[in-house]
Amino acid sequence: MKACRKEFTEMLVELASKDKDIVAVTTDARGSVTLGDFAAQLPEQFVECGIAEQDAVGISAGLAHSGKKVFCCGPACFYVARALEQVKVDLAYSQNPVTILGVSGGVAYGALGATHHSLHDIAVLRTFPGMTICLPSDWRVTRKLVRQLVDFPYPCYVRVGRAPVPDVYADDDFDFEVGKAIAVVEGSDVTLIATGETVWHAWQAALQLGEQGISARVLDMSWLKPFDEEAVRKAARETGRIVTIEEHSRFGGLGAMVCEVLSEQPVPVRIIGIPDENVVHGSNAEIFHHYGMDAEGIVKAVQSWM
Repeated sequence: MKACRKEFTEMLVELASKDKDIVAVTTDARGSVTLGDFAAQLPEQFVECGIAEQDAVGISAGLAHSGKKVFCCGPACFYVARALEQVKVDLAYSQNPVTILGVSGGVAYGALGATHHSLHDIAVLRTFPGMTICLPSDWRVTRKLVRQLVDFPYPCYVRVGRAPVPDVYADDDFDFEVGKAIAVVEGSDVTLIATGETVWHAWQAALQLGEQGISARVLDMSWLKPFDEEAVRKAARETGRIVTIEEHSRFGGLGAMVCEVLSEQPVPVRIIGIPDENVVHGSNAEIFHHYGMDAEGIVKAVQSWM
């Protein structure tokens, strides 16, 4: 197990030590992001803005416009709320290729409540033309992602959690292409489509369902924009039922995207996510369990449906 935020910043230090154009920008969050080593080793490539996310996005846009390879890092909840106007105009509209690393996304801040949750980010950012969105599922995916983003020509939002995440992939022998889903498990009775930290739970659910005679396919939909529509259509044709799992509001996120794709090829879809309410307080694991987003909840949802 390893935290995706830690793998992200370790790779960033490794790459930035060889490329002086790579710059990290943060907002009094070097501890949360785990940027301490970057700041210590590469101070000339590090910008501390204090608690000023709007300024950080503007500064990042200016640096990118000047040819720098910029990673703007901090709590996801603030970059997709407080600084949303700047993300919309300075990055997406102006097409400045800045990567926003949103840490402690979804309900990772758990007990801090709704002010610190980012459960609307996918729904909002996917409407910005030219914006790319990725929620890596484990540290190996994160490592491949960082390498791709160093010279990525478009603005990108990367959302990761806070705690160490179980391995979804046993080694690096898998393709990770922009805009493509990864089939973690093949199956024929139902497809579980998950993103970010819910992928591991979907995989565990598929293993348990297999013991009960239900063959579940699992798709790792790390890329939410661009979105792998063909993988969704293929799953619909071949399995006939789809369950989506996301650490996000049920409105406008992964489940909604799947339903949009299948609107002309209707198959039953069940969306597992956060309902229209302020989230209960608790740890990340407790919240996942409460809303049926863990393996146990996914298994129950599939069993009751089938």
